[in-house]
Amino acid sequence: MTPVTHRAAVLGKPIAHSLSPVIHNAGYAALGLTGWSYGAVECDEQGLAPFVAALGPEWAGLSLTMPLKETALSVATAVSPVAAATGAANTLVRRDGGWFATNTDVEGMVSLLAGTPSGARFTILGAGGTARAALAAAAELAAGAVTVVARRPAAIEEMHPVADRLGLTLTGTPWPDAAGTLSADVVISTVPKGVADPVAVGARWRPATVLFDAIYDPWPTPLADSAARAGCRVLSGLDLLLAQALGQFRLFTGVEPPVAAMRDALFGARR
Repeated sequence: MTPVTHRAAVLGKPIAHSLSPVIHNAGYAALGLTGWSYGAVECDEQGLAPFVAALGPEWAGLSLTMPLKETALSVATAVSPVAAATGAANTLVRRDGGWFATNTDVEGMVSLLAGTPSGARFTILGAGGTARAALAAAAELAAGAVTVVARRPAAIEEMHPVADRLGLTLTGTPWPDAAGTLSADVVISTVPKGVADPVAVGARWRPATVLFDAIYDPWPTPLADSAARAGCRVLSGLDLLLAQALGQFRLFTGVEPPVAAMRDALFGARR
């Protein structure tokens, strides 16, 4: 067997459902990177720092999912501007003896929403790490107005400084009024599975609205199904999972990812 010389993994809790290993390992295989291995490690906020501190030199990078995106900054020795602005990172890359934190969720969202007109109205459901990335994507896409809908008023308040750093004007809306915010040009749902299901009941979509639902299991969600039936363009968590993984692949390996092979592996695993 070929010895493993470079390692990477996705961390989070829970993590057994993650398809990130499927994507990255398919990329390694397609490019003949036989010394590379990508796994999955269950880890919570308290466990992240000791885990990172114990990693050997063979570790090239880490992908981070819930609930680690905000904790990631505390273990980094350098932080990208976008991660600093959002206060969240989904990627740690070994650099100069330390760890560089960045957020490829942002570039992934921007690539998937390319063509969104300047001044578009955004609604973001949720106020966690992925919602912060959605705010940064809205800023890069020159959004006109951004509404954040969350279950906790305090969570909305925590998003205001992020919006200020990104140069956005943010309006907070309480969760019971979520259905009334779906007429935006772009709706990005970042809440856990099941949370947005009641919002789909009686939702009034505009066919021109784009829904980006960051969930991929189960799929389609009731929210995505209602938007699709209304004629909206719908993007899924699988689309985002692939798009953000491409950025991580470049950062970890230093080479361009084999997009088709990684896409085929991901969507093949979901059939």
